[in-house]
Amino acid sequence: MRLALLAPLAALALVPTAAFAVDYLSAEQAARLMFPDADAFEVRTLALDAGQLQQLDAQGIRARSARWKVSVARRAGMALGFVVTDEVLGKVELISYAVAIGLDGAVRQVEILSYRESHGFEVRLPAWRKQFVGKGAAAVLRVGEDIANISGATLSCNHVTDGVRRIVAVLALARRSGLLA
Repeated sequence: MRLALLAPLAALALVPTAAFAVDYLSAEQAARLMFPDADAFEVRTLALDAGQLQQLDAQGIRARSARWKVSVARRAGMALGFVVTDEVLGKVELISYAVAIGLDGAVRQVEILSYRESHGFEVRLPAWRKQFVGKGAAAVLRVGEDIANISGATLSCNHVTDGVRRIVAVLALARRSGLLA
């Protein structure tokens, strides 16, 4: 008798849950938010060669791509910094985010553009994202070391942190190599 009552509930457990997808900002909105003094954004394609990819690999950074789109924030023609957008895997869905890097090579701001997972959205909280501010290529940028984990959002925390570390390293290499002015 009880088994007959539980059967409909068991069937409901097999029904897929609704997708949780929220778009917070476009890449352009994020760039303007992160560099409010900018009067222009120049989009450039950064192309790394095989030697540069090997340099990143030697640092433990997997570049994922040799080509990166970088927005150079400018005011009256002078560069203020850089914005790079990227995507990382959360648990099963992609997280879109943007990172602003100042001319000193340090992170100015991290913004979550789109979050598609049902859990782990806490990476969007300002207190968690502020941990990246001021960190540059010399920073560890690892969850559990200089970036705190959020219980229930471990994969999102790790993957966004890895992505920010990758962007910081790619831009530092590009600037040392003279690819970005």
